[in-house]
Amino acid sequence: MLAAIAVALTMQTAAPDPDLLPIGRSGTAVVAPGQVFDMRSNKASSLDEVVKAASGKKFVFLGEQHATTLHQKMESDVVDALVKSGRQVAVGMEMYTRPKQDVLDKWSAGTLSEAQFLDQSDWKGQWGFPYDFYRPVFESVRTNKLPLVALNVPRDWVRTVGKTGFASLPLSAKMQLPAELFLGNKDHRHVFEAMIGGGHPGAGPSVDSMYAAQVLWDEGMADTALKYQMTVPPTPQSVFVVIAGSGHVMYGQGINYRIRRRRGGDGITVVMIQSDKPVEVSRGIADFVYVTAPQS
Repeated sequence: MLAAIAVALTMQTAAPDPDLLPIGRSGTAVVAPGQVFDMRSNKASSLDEVVKAASGKKFVFLGEQHATTLHQKMESDVVDALVKSGRQVAVGMEMYTRPKQDVLDKWSAGTLSEAQFLDQSDWKGQWGFPYDFYRPVFESVRTNKLPLVALNVPRDWVRTVGKTGFASLPLSAKMQLPAELFLGNKDHRHVFEAMIGGGHPGAGPSVDSMYAAQVLWDEGMADTALKYQMTVPPTPQSVFVVIAGSGHVMYGQGINYRIRRRRGGDGITVVMIQSDKPVEVSRGIADFVYVTAPQS
């Protein structure tokens, strides 16, 4: 979605670097390929430290670069490590929309073969990236018999709002969403404008509608996660792992912000980046940053 918006807009000025925005924790850090880096303590870290940081938290937000082998492997490693630590894990994925939930339930229960799952869940239509990248995540879910939640709202809702604003959604869609689509988070708007490029001031109805679509996207996924939590008895060991594109969790301003705003609970955020050399990033971008070399 963000890539499509970037192509759709013609920008005249240089874009701010989305990885170096002055939001949240001050300062920057340099992270080398292969490193997990703790932005809170400003030092190299590890998967074990990520799991330790998640202790007592209701959410773990994993922001990936899509179809990146080492990023999806890290996601499955986080899920497995949380299970091993004794947490009661549920996994929510951006890759599927809400109407596919019944098929995801069957996958978690182990009643579908992989081929049946891909066919019945319409993987190619729902996501489109090759399934091989994401197999480790789905295998972790099935092996550990974890709840798997289709986080995303139907994509035609996002397209409608992106063209003509939230008011144009049909009543049937609005009834499945929070009553308010809050558009006043200036930090999130800053992230959005940096992601679409050009340092555009964000004025005008077309850009406003595109921004409303991004907010709907994040708000919808947060709403799905919170609704899931209402269906299960909460325990101190419960943790919900959100897997989404990094733009949905960077700087704590996307899905994570929407959940906090509704008092749904706190979490930690891991943002994953590709770079073939050490990369400078804002320490406010996440609690942890994982950098991997680009795929050959």
